[in-house]
Amino acid sequence: MAERRPDFLGLSALLTTTMMEMREVIRALDARGLRASCKVIVGGAPVSEAFARQIGADGFAPDAVAAVALANRFMADAPVQA
Repeated sequence: MAERRPDFLGLSALLTTTMMEMREVIRALDARGLRASCKVIVGGAPVSEAFARQIGADGFAPDAVAAVALANRFMADAPVQA
């Protein structure tokens, strides 16, 4: 991720046991100084908006279409860089 510098990272969990790994991914981004430059959107069957806030994600999407819409809103709200 450090080499590519994406604007967004989408994480999806299908089981509650894998949800906790989302928190670890966000912590790893923080530890490497990458968190400020990348918005994290989480989703998946067991994931909720409250959980997304709890782990420090930037957003929650219940499905892929909603994740794209959220990413588009983030881009529309982003300051223009010269």
